[in-house]
Amino acid sequence: MIPQDREALISVGALGAVFIVCASVVGFSLQARLDAEHQRDSRSDLLAELQAHIRARKGAGLGAGGVAPAAAILAAPTKGLANAQLQAYLQQVADAHHAVLNSSGIEPAGHDDKPDTIRIQATLDTSLQSLQALLYQLEGGTPYVFVQSLNIELHDDNSQRAAEDPLLRVTLELRAIWRHEMQ
Repeated sequence: MIPQDREALISVGALGAVFIVCASVVGFSLQARLDAEHQRDSRSDLLAELQAHIRARKGAGLGAGGVAPAAAILAAPTKGLANAQLQAYLQQVADAHHAVLNSSGIEPAGHDDKPDTIRIQATLDTSLQSLQALLYQLEGGTPYVFVQSLNIELHDDNSQRAAEDPLLRVTLELRAIWRHEMQ
């Protein structure tokens, strides 16, 4: 009789193990579903916020067909003066972020450039952290300035600076838009 009791115990144990596995699968499935619903709800809330923001911008005239603010475009009587304004703005941004503007000059217009496009090339000495802040302000602020190309080299005089924040020589090609303004 002992062998039958042993077989019954093994069968009951196996049945219990199958039951635990099935209960675990159901539990994991329910948890995954709850997580997916929570994620869907949070994304739905985010989508609703974004749609409300877009409606507010369109209501304020800032949608896709909106007009750029006056400060976004350089206004000058001549293209040369607009270039000078862009160079002065670059100098101001460089000073604010502790960068040294070594040189800047007017770049010739490209073949695909519109007549209201101005370009300059500039060379700066700065740290990586300052460069990040400088680029963010140039591309995120007004007037609208677009970085067309960026070349970064280690500056020759890095022996006295910490290895974590070396001095960089940065060459930028910038593009902006100007509007002819009568004086």
